[in-house]
Amino acid sequence: MQPAATTSKGAATRDSIIERAVQIVRKEGFEGLSIGTIAGSVGMSKSGVFAHFGSREELQLAVLDAAAQRFTEQVFLPAIREKRGLTRLLAIGSRWMKWLRSEQGGCPMVSAAIEYDDRPGAIRERVIFYQTRLRKELSRAIAMAVETKELRADTEPEQLAFEIFGVELAMHHDSRLFGFDEAIVRSERALQRLVDSYRAR
Repeated sequence: MQPAATTSKGAATRDSIIERAVQIVRKEGFEGLSIGTIAGSVGMSKSGVFAHFGSREELQLAVLDAAAQRFTEQVFLPAIREKRGLTRLLAIGSRWMKWLRSEQGGCPMVSAAIEYDDRPGAIRERVIFYQTRLRKELSRAIAMAVETKELRADTEPEQLAFEIFGVELAMHHDSRLFGFDEAIVRSERALQRLVDSYRAR
């Protein structure tokens, strides 16, 4: 068994590699990420990186896992502390926008979806897993707003979740081309109008 200090150092090195890999993916996409690229970026040999990630795909999957974990910690966990119903749903949308802004350069999950949407394999499957989980959690928050009678009884949670997802993707698109300030203002207005169209009268 390895000493705890050695194990801890290895975990810290792995985390630092993943963090640097996330930064590369934000700017260059997943196709811009390779063992050689990350090795040079963190000052390690290729064999050193291979000791932590046996393949490029394993490194790419670790980046997806890290992005999903960060999203959960910064968006969903704070939002679920809000009052259940419309307050919580709007908190998810608002925090989602702020998270997109904090991901300077772009969201790794969106990048992966664009690059691998028609390429069967482990990366595409991992993206589908996380996106499906996100849609389910969003639909659950919407269903709660229906239960609290803040949204109409005929609201279809999966449909509204799809539409909210569309607003967030539009923000991601516009923020890259036209800047975050204008994109956030327009996205906040779009989200509010969308939710208002489903409000119980």
